[in-house]
Amino acid sequence: MSSLSKTTIIKMFEKLPEPIQERVLEHMREYIEDVREDVRWNESFSKTQDKLIAVAHKARQEIAKGKAISLDINEL
Repeated sequence: MSSLSKTTIIKMFEKLPEPIQERVLEHMREYIEDVREDVRWNESFSKTQDKLIAVAHKARQEIAKGKAISLDINEL
C-alpha cells in the first residue's frame, strides 16, 4: 500500500467520532486475524500438497489393481 493510501485512511479514521473509531479498530483487528489465519492455512496446505498428491496417486493405483474396498459412508 502506498504512503498516500495509508495517509488517506488515517485521515478518514481520525475524522470519525471516538466510539466509531473503536468499532472500526475492532473490525480491523478481526479482519487482520482472519487474513493471518488464511495465510497460515495456505502455507500449511502448500507444505502438504505433494504428500496429498502422492497418496491420491497411490489410491488410484490400488483401485486400478482391484485392491481397494468400497466404503459405504452410511455405515460409519
